[in-house]
Amino acid sequence: MPAEQTQDPISSLLAEFSTRLNEVEEKQRLLRDRALLIGENLISTKEDHELQSHTTKKEITQINSEIKQLKVLMKRVIDELENFARKTELDILKKQSQMFQPLKLARIKDVERMIKEALDKNTSKK
Repeated sequence: MPAEQTQDPISSLLAEFSTRLNEVEEKQRLLRDRALLIGENLISTKEDHELQSHTTKKEITQINSEIKQLKVLMKRVIDELENFARKTELDILKKQSQMFQPLKLARIKDVERMIKEALDKNTSKK
């Protein structure tokens, strides 16, 4: 019996040890699975951020290129503005053309014809 009594506590200790060992192994397996899942999520998130960063860099480069083109275009427009007439200058030209009124002026042929007609009249009267 004494051997049986010593055997009984030992087997109960071994059974308890085995149960605890199984629990620890299960916890370790769960922790390993969680660590793998976290690692996969981290890699996925890193790839997403790299892709987003790359896309953002492309967009920034494109925007910078468009800004440079706009600056060149604005400079060209500003340079061309100097070649346009101002409203006051146009008003001056309009007044000058109204004073000149080229339609009321006689052409050289008309003047020559009028002189010839006047001379013909004078010669016919004499």
